[in-house]
This record gives sequence, C-alpha cells and structure tokens, in this order.
Amino acid sequence: MSYRRVAQLRTANDFRKHLAGLGVELVFDEKILSGSESPLAQSYTVHGKTIGNRFAVLPMEGWDGTADGHPNELVTRRWQRFGLSGAKLIWGGEAVAVRHDGRANPRQLVINEQTLGDLANLRKALVDSHQEHYGNTDDLMIGVQLTHSGRFCRPVDKRLQPQILYHHPLLDNKFHLPPDYPLMTDSEIDDLIGDFVRAAVQAQQAGFEFVDVKHCHGYLGHEFLSAIDRPGKYGGSFENRTRFLREVVEGIRRDAPGLHIGVRLSAFDWIPFRPGADGTGQPEQWTDGNYPYAFGGNHNGTEINLTEPHAFLDLLEKLDIRLVCITAGSPYYNPHIQRPALFPPSDGYQPPEDPLVGAARQIQVVAELKKAHPNLLMVGSGYSYLQDWLPYVAQAVVREGMADFVGIGRMVLSYPEMPADVLAGRPLQRKRICRTFSDCTTAPRNGLISGCYPLDDFYKDMPEAETLAGIKNEAKQAAAE
Repeated sequence: MSYRRVAQLRTANDFRKHLAGLGVELVFDEKILSGSESPLAQSYTVHGKTIGNRFAVLPMEGWDGTADGHPNELVTRRWQRFGLSGAKLIWGGEAVAVRHDGRANPRQLVINEQTLGDLANLRKALVDSHQEHYGNTDDLMIGVQLTHSGRFCRPVDKRLQPQILYHHPLLDNKFHLPPDYPLMTDSEIDDLIGDFVRAAVQAQQAGFEFVDVKHCHGYLGHEFLSAIDRPGKYGGSFENRTRFLREVVEGIRRDAPGLHIGVRLSAFDWIPFRPGADGTGQPEQWTDGNYPYAFGGNHNGTEINLTEPHAFLDLLEKLDIRLVCITAGSPYYNPHIQRPALFPPSDGYQPPEDPLVGAARQIQVVAELKKAHPNLLMVGSGYSYLQDWLPYVAQAVVREGMADFVGIGRMVLSYPEMPADVLAGRPLQRKRICRTFSDCTTAPRNGLISGCYPLDDFYKDMPEAETLAGIKNEAKQAAAE
C-alpha cells in the first residue's frame, strides 16, 4: 500500500484535509508559540522537583556499548546530544540491563559495580552538554531505565536466549521455542527482583534522580502483565501479575530512600502481526477463541480495552509512583502500533495503515489515561512520525492537557536540537527531520552499531553505512522475488 508522505503536507490545510481523509482526529495548532507564551516552555513540578519544559527524551536501546556493558565514545556522543536537545526531562535516555543475561543485544549497557563509574560519567556528559548550550541545569531531571529483556534476550550475539514467564502459542512459534522450553521459576524471579533493587541503588549512587522499572514492548516487565496462564504467585490474577512491580518498588523504597520511581508502560497491545503475501502486515491467525494475551487489548486482538491499564495506573498512584511514560505494543511483533513508520526495518512488514493513524492512536490513548489519572505526570510517545507537524501537535496536546510531556525518541537521533529550536522560535531544520527510514533499527538487527545513518553525517561516513546499504538492497531484492 502507498501512503502520502508527511513531508508533502506543507500547509495546515493540507494536514487537516489528510487527517480528515483518514478519519483521524488529531489536535494541532497552526502557529508555534515561543518563549514564555509557549505551552511547551512551561515548567512542571513533581516530587518537589521543577522540570523546565515539556519535552522529554525517551529511552532507547543502544547497540554500541562494549561487550561487557560499558558505555564508550559512541554512547557518550549520543548522551551529549540528549543534553544538546534542550529537553528538560530525560526519561532514561538508554535502556540499561540489570544483569548481563538480560540484555536485548550483546552491546547493550549493563548496570553493575564495574560499570557504575562509567554510567555516572555518562550522566555527567549529558549535564555538561546541556549546561554548555543552555546554562541552567537545576531544572533538568534525569532518570535511567532499568530493564530485563525476557523473551527477547540476546546477551552474546544475534541468537535469542529467551527467559520466558509462560508459553505464548504465537510467539513461541514465531521465535522457534519448543513446547518444553523452560519457564523462569518463581525463585529465579525472586532473585531478579533483587537485581532490580540493587541496580536502583547503584543508579542513585551514579546521580540519577529516578529509575524507570520498564513494563513495555514485550520485555519481561510487560510479559508479567499478560501472564494469565502462569501458575503461582507471579501469574493468573491481576494482583499476581503486578507482584513483580510491587516487590521491586518495595525493595527500592527500602534500600534507596529518596530515589523516585517511574514506569514506562505499553498501555495497550495487540496480537502479533506478520508480513502477508504482498509484504503488508496482517494479524496472525488465532483460532482458539478470544485472544487473551494482549494487556490493554480486547479479545479480538486488534482493538483496545483500557480496563486493566486503568487499574495498573491506579496501582501506581497507590504506590506513590507519579512518573509514567505511555507507549504501546512491541517492536518485535506489532511495531506499527508502537513506532509508526513509513519504511519498515529489514525484518519487518509494510505498514497496514497510514502511520498517522498509529501516531494519533497513541496520542488519544494517553489523553484518555491522563483524563482519568490527572495526578500522574504523563509522557506521550509515538510523535516522531508526525515529522514537520510534531511541534504543532505537541503544543496543542500539552495546551489541552492531553499529556504533560511530549517524548521524542528516533527524532533525537537525527535532529537532537528540535526541542531547542521549537522553544526558541527558530525554523525547523527540515533536512534533519526523521523520516522514519528505520535504519536505526535495521542496523542493530543485523549486528551493526545503532545510529541515524541517513541523516547524521557522523554515521553516514562510517564503513557500516555501506554494509547497511548492502543489507537493505538484499532485503529489497528478496522481497521482489
């Protein structure tokens, strides 16, 4: 299927007509305000901390650290650019594994006694960059995302070494897991809770103000929420499926007093998708009645039911967790609802809907959750596909109280200064706007370092860029055969 490119929508009328043609309701302002008039420039106070504006840098999974989980000059450059962005909330910046065998790739960062000093230096590099360009860092809030990749662990090489909570009929088949593949035991989960708590203590020692206990994208925290078939204390009932979170939080409160806690949540999920005959994504077939494994989904697998996500946010409020970042789905089995893109990665599928539909869907879900939970600081995701229209939508969303912060992920790789340019009233640098080419995903999926190869000259000039071009050409030829 062919969709009109966002870059072609040059006027507000073009954008409005296109949205209407899609049947999409998406708020946007026709004029970007700057300085103190801008909704995006307003501060926000949480836990007694004042955050200077409404832009947040989202956590991403780097594939460019060392084999033993340390950051290097490539990681440091990326974090310096987070500081350069002008965003005042850094939501993790990076997904950091709490132990080696929980990494999603063999070059992902790990937090432990050996890496602690380097992680502290990484945070300092971000702060120094921000101070160099913008002066004040008192209103900068920096956290780190703590993760275990569960079903999608690849700690040594590109081969999966999964650690799973239950047997998922579709995902087991998709990733070639036999019926007798072992599940994590309750005892192993108990030990992992200790790893999360220890990692949080170390994050506090490194100077981070909060940790994100990751519950999204099909990784282990998210898998707990759909573990309806798992027996024992970590599966079945909603209470049991949230026990992991509650016990991690209890341990952090005990061992790292004063450290704030956030949660990035896939607030809805759908059935896994696969490429159809023409390469377009289509849902996997499910013949066993209602599909039960989509947290925040309904039983047909492709619609949303927010009953349990609302209950989850109620739980966060009871636990005095105010920091919430909303996302959706998983990059491994339904990426079009998680990170809308016109161009899929090499192992993906062509979008089954105009990606603007997916971007608007996430914005609308966040708005509904925010309305029901006004006391939570809520960060929205999925904005990069809006491209030139990102600041126009972001300003309207914040102005109308549909979200408190606008998160940027892929966009900050190609154009880190976008928040600063928007807040200062400078024209957007259109040649640096992320066009969702997905090279930042295709490269690491093929064992190359992560980065924006099309738009960042630093990566464009690397030998890996030529290798990546060959991989993409081979994938294109294979799809045409």
